[in-house]
Amino acid sequence: MSLWNKHSILEKNSILLVIGILIVVSIGGLVEIAPLYYLKSTIEAVEGVRPYTPLELIGRNIYVREGCYTCHSQMIRPLRDEVERYGHYSLAAESMYDRPFQWGSKRTGPDLARVGGKYSDEWHREHLIDPRSVVPASIMPGYSWLVRTPVDARNIAVDMKVQAALGVPYSDEMIKNARADLLTQANPDAGDVDALQERYPKALARDFDGDPRAVTEADALIAYLQMLGAQVDFSLYDGKANLR
Repeated sequence: MSLWNKHSILEKNSILLVIGILIVVSIGGLVEIAPLYYLKSTIEAVEGVRPYTPLELIGRNIYVREGCYTCHSQMIRPLRDEVERYGHYSLAAESMYDRPFQWGSKRTGPDLARVGGKYSDEWHREHLIDPRSVVPASIMPGYSWLVRTPVDARNIAVDMKVQAALGVPYSDEMIKNARADLLTQANPDAGDVDALQERYPKALARDFDGDPRAVTEADALIAYLQMLGAQVDFSLYDGKANLR
């Protein structure tokens, strides 16, 4: 019997085959599971990454609720074509406060990991109302009700407490001022913008949906989109400016 035919021993003996399968699965399981115990030490600290503001957190919840992740990924792979199209490849630390992460599994639409600051608030608003008004070839459905639906902020402090229990560094001060910070970010005239930005560096404070009379779900979703990829100065990591 040649060396290449020795696998026939396993094929003819079910017990040996089962033992072999268990050995292979055990090795594979260890390779997948063992790194999880060292996860904190394997995620490089990245300057600029902060927890979501209350408004951005609600916007992220809306993003998940509407299933945006099923068509848009938030993970740029370290391949030349992806980096040239979308920007610097994704860093693990960028998703450290995401539960669940929004990496996605397909791209019916473009990757959104670096969409922050790429388009104006007005562009995002029109895109939500009628995607084809700004992208004629788009097959994305409209989400016009978001600009008419007021944000439900009744449970934002509770949401932040849960996030804090899971490891997100929300302080008692952040949780206490959750509602005030939410209103301030969507309407800078309504609160203390300096205090907001002290708690959340680089937080954008403006009327995102173009209607200062109310804080809508469009405000929250656009605030979330506008911060994606905008926190980190990627030129510090590879000497290249973020490509868009």
